[in-house]
Amino acid sequence: MPFFFTYNFVYGIIEFRLQPSWVLVCLSHGHTMKFLAKIFWVIVFIAFFGFALKNDQIVTLHYFWGYQTSAPLVILLLGFFVLGAVFCLIGMAPMVFRHRRDISRHKKTIAEIEKEREAAQQAANQAPAPDVIRHS
Repeated sequence: MPFFFTYNFVYGIIEFRLQPSWVLVCLSHGHTMKFLAKIFWVIVFIAFFGFALKNDQIVTLHYFWGYQTSAPLVILLLGFFVLGAVFCLIGMAPMVFRHRRDISRHKKTIAEIEKEREAAQQAANQAPAPDVIRHS
């Protein structure tokens, strides 16, 4: 927020103070890449919004066996984009689940190795047992 209000108890008034600009705050705290990414996405949004405003004509999409549908070009493009994203997610699902399974297996292996290491560390820190000579 670029400004804030404070209550001055001495004079009993509400003061209005301006904070440093959020741009300067972002840049001064080492968040330059985050700031540039936000600027990039704002430009992309404006470009796509302008594209949507310029292409509001009704288009007809012809399917097989005589089916057809009419809708604004932007709606059809957005629908096919979403459909493509859904197909990509469905295609990636087996790989993601395989990686998750591998990660859980590796975590279990790491836990076992750490237990063995701790046991070896405890054995190394303990005093050796005294030698016992048995007389038979």
